[in-house]
Amino acid sequence: MIEMLSAKEIESYLIFLKEQEKSKETIEKYKRELYDLLKFLSQKDLTKEVLILWKTKLQNNYSASSVNGKLVAANGFFSFLGRHDLRMKLLKIQKEIFSKEEKELTRQEYIRLVETAQKKGNIRLSLVIQTICATGIRVSELQFITVEALRKGCAEVNCKGKRRIIFLPEKLQRILLRYAKNHSIEEGHVFITKSGRPLNRSNIWADMKKLCREAHVSPEKVFPHNLRHLFARTFYSLEKDIAKLADLLGHSSIETTRIYIMESGKEHRRRLNQMRLVW
Repeated sequence: MIEMLSAKEIESYLIFLKEQEKSKETIEKYKRELYDLLKFLSQKDLTKEVLILWKTKLQNNYSASSVNGKLVAANGFFSFLGRHDLRMKLLKIQKEIFSKEEKELTRQEYIRLVETAQKKGNIRLSLVIQTICATGIRVSELQFITVEALRKGCAEVNCKGKRRIIFLPEKLQRILLRYAKNHSIEEGHVFITKSGRPLNRSNIWADMKKLCREAHVSPEKVFPHNLRHLFARTFYSLEKDIAKLADLLGHSSIETTRIYIMESGKEHRRRLNQMRLVW
């Protein structure tokens, strides 16, 4: 019976996740969460009572969804160890029917971010923002935007064990091909660092945050995944086809897609007023 948690067990679990073909991002997240748990335990016995104390501490410092993310990582690890008795219940989260206005990126704000990046001379960032928003891809999927994909007009994305085709708008295709030519990128990844490595999430996230003040956009709204949400809302407003949108976004469940197209309370009030049912 394991009485204390060790880095050796964590590393074994990470190898297991890799063998299960989990994404690099998922493995990094689990690694971060489990080593934080290891730090909390620090010479403490690995018991359910101690873990409940950890869970309580998390609840006092993080949102419910963040706490659940950490609990999922821990529960998966305990199952791997055969310690099902240590698994913890996830927090119950009341389903929200409206999105938070303070976190919803508008089309006008998106345009200001693009224009600000251009004014600052960061053409690469401007194109990264436009590529994510115009295609709906995840930031981790930018690696599939290659010169070869640009020439074909579509990219084949392989993420989380699923393959899907992402079509590129013609205007974006032309702009990115011109960008690649101007930067002597003849093959492979279009968005790369000075050393030739593909841009990662942290590079893009940090660069986007630098645009906030000059673009007059709240920092809470400025992160790569919010561009994907704007794509989803824009597509749905035109097509009203949630099943097709789920396929485009690479979602296994339409319930996940519903979160992306959730309207704000402000928008709902506007629709109520338009109904004119009060005589």
